[in-house]
Amino acid sequence: MRYIKLGTTGLEVSAIALGCMSFGEPDRGGEPWSLGADAGREIIKQALEGGVNFLDTANGYSAGSSEEIVGQAVRDFARREEVVLSTKVWMRMRPGPNGAGLSRKAIFAELDASLKRLGTDYIDLYQIHRWDYDTPIEETLEALHEVVRSGKVRYLGASSMYAWQFAKALYLADLNGWTRFVSMQDHYNLIHREAEREMLPLCADQGIGVIPWSPLARGRLTRARDTATARAGTDEGGRILYRDEDQAVAERVQEIAGRRGLSPAQVALAWVMRHPVVTSPIVGVTKPAQLADAIAAVDVELDDDEAAYLEESFYKARPVAGSR
Repeated sequence: MRYIKLGTTGLEVSAIALGCMSFGEPDRGGEPWSLGADAGREIIKQALEGGVNFLDTANGYSAGSSEEIVGQAVRDFARREEVVLSTKVWMRMRPGPNGAGLSRKAIFAELDASLKRLGTDYIDLYQIHRWDYDTPIEETLEALHEVVRSGKVRYLGASSMYAWQFAKALYLADLNGWTRFVSMQDHYNLIHREAEREMLPLCADQGIGVIPWSPLARGRLTRARDTATARAGTDEGGRILYRDEDQAVAERVQEIAGRRGLSPAQVALAWVMRHPVVTSPIVGVTKPAQLADAIAAVDVELDDDEAAYLEESFYKARPVAGSR
């Protein structure tokens, strides 16, 4: 496993991160394809043994059940100081006023709830899951600065917004002496490349680490046409993000994988990791073989001709994911 500094920080993270949205008890709001505690713990154990030190979850994944599974696994299989724990805030956690969003009240309450579920007294990377259009960004940034000063959070990150919004947040943090975001968790893969227009150049300019979500396009880059999976059959989000014509890209991934004796997942991940601003793609898995593929992808390098073949002529513009 390789380890890379997250942006311009001194924090070293593994070249892939384990995405933990896949973990959650079915009776706690988990998706039909979510893994319960026992299966989830085994995947986390495998990741830690493979050198993955970066685990990414969120308060809203399976109504907090994901955080509980991750926290228990870390206590059982690792020393806390060896793991980079990342979680997020913004999603709705209860009905009624103040049960979601990025107000000062919500951030303070949800951070304490996440710490309890994770069974730790600090979070390494605390991220805003989306932009909150109902709360002034100044209120959010000042609250986040205070949780860093309190010692409950080590670093701050953001996820999925317009580049102008991220630039505004960075400017206001600098202007007011508040703690800056050090990472951007954006949607980036061979099928969805909108981040290349403005977000990735902004991150490169500002020294921000990029930790893309869905680098395999929810598995679409790894499957042959019409292959059925439990997630694909119930994934409304995937139907919004991707199109039938995207299969042409997947077929090129599979073609290069066949030539190189690799899996399609290894090729698709290697393409994402080629981008110089990308620190660590976040890979969600539900099977040990999928995780083994992701770890193996760290050592795969595509040449310029292979990358050009993957990118050639197929891409069509689409809305920025997670901007609303």
